[in-house]
Amino acid sequence: MPRLSPLRALFTAQFLSAFVDNMILFIILAIIRRDGYPDFYLSFVQTIFLASYIMLSPWVGRLADRKPKAEVLIIGNIVKTAGVLLLFVGFDPALSYAAVGLGAVIYSPAKYGILPFLTRNGDELLRANAGLESYTILAILAGSVAGGFLSDLSITLALGTCALLYASSIGINIIIPKDAGNRSIGYNRAISEFFADTAVLLRNPQSHYSLIGTGSFWMASAVLRMIIFAWVPLTLGITSGTAISMIIAVTGVGIAVGALVTPYLISIRNYQRTVWFGLAMGLAILGFLKITSLPVAVAGLLIVGALGGIYIVPMNACLQQVGHHTIGAGKTIAVQNFMENTFMFLGVGLYTLATKAGVATNVCLGATACFLLFLVSYMFWLVTKKA
Repeated sequence: MPRLSPLRALFTAQFLSAFVDNMILFIILAIIRRDGYPDFYLSFVQTIFLASYIMLSPWVGRLADRKPKAEVLIIGNIVKTAGVLLLFVGFDPALSYAAVGLGAVIYSPAKYGILPFLTRNGDELLRANAGLESYTILAILAGSVAGGFLSDLSITLALGTCALLYASSIGINIIIPKDAGNRSIGYNRAISEFFADTAVLLRNPQSHYSLIGTGSFWMASAVLRMIIFAWVPLTLGITSGTAISMIIAVTGVGIAVGALVTPYLISIRNYQRTVWFGLAMGLAILGFLKITSLPVAVAGLLIVGALGGIYIVPMNACLQQVGHHTIGAGKTIAVQNFMENTFMFLGVGLYTLATKAGVATNVCLGATACFLLFLVSYMFWLVTKKA
């Protein structure tokens, strides 16, 4: 273990943590089916998870910049483990997943905010972002499949595996070098200063573009994931939790491929090229309205994922570079989390209401694609305005 380089240690710890994050959603799906919760409850659970990010964003960025980020990673995983234990003893899935969300919102600013500390220049930062995104997406892929498979076998076994893997991630976090942190950062004016930080990033053309872009990506991804849970049984006639998790995981394969090739296609200097991949992603999602067979669906999800990976990685790097030189890396990621999760909260929340009202799945799918295309059009306008 000590032979791991700092970046490799971060990537490994992130893989394990994200692996479990995605297992849990499929375990909760199995619990919801076992205990007879209504159909809309899964998207409600996801909405509660996202609310944790939105409500706590003003404080967690300051925590990530005040304390050594490696310590913050450990704290985040401990809180996630507590959420798993709540599920284990039979707490409500929404409340238990909210605890996991609390751990995730603590963890996220530190995992991205530590990258400038572990890299030497913009090119290394972009490659580190691509690596972290690839490990994260591979974890989404593997964790989704493992969550569906293990929860079909035994929910107790699946939850025990989650706790063990979170503990392993905590052990690896211990060997990541500690930055000094900034003890002068306080929490008394966290809310007012958080919105002041948000204003700083929105006034900067590069970070403004990136915040809208990353928000649009995660909004579309979160809603699409919820839709696929309903779309696969309805359109393809597949109801097995393992099979559905494997189909959804194909998107993760695509994003990992997209993240890996991104450094060869786009740099931080020409980050505006990402808008074309956002446009293509929106059109690819729209194409699902015509898909009726499993092979085409798998190919479509792979394409959506690859386009999304190329779309988001350069914008993550742009935000970290701007934030590192302005308000601080941790606070920048907290603002990014707030924006992204607000987009996702609104998207998943509207989808929950639509599902409860009986709106057709394909209508929700088309609306998701159209809203992504609307946001990409705004990004085109930002690029034109800057030119």
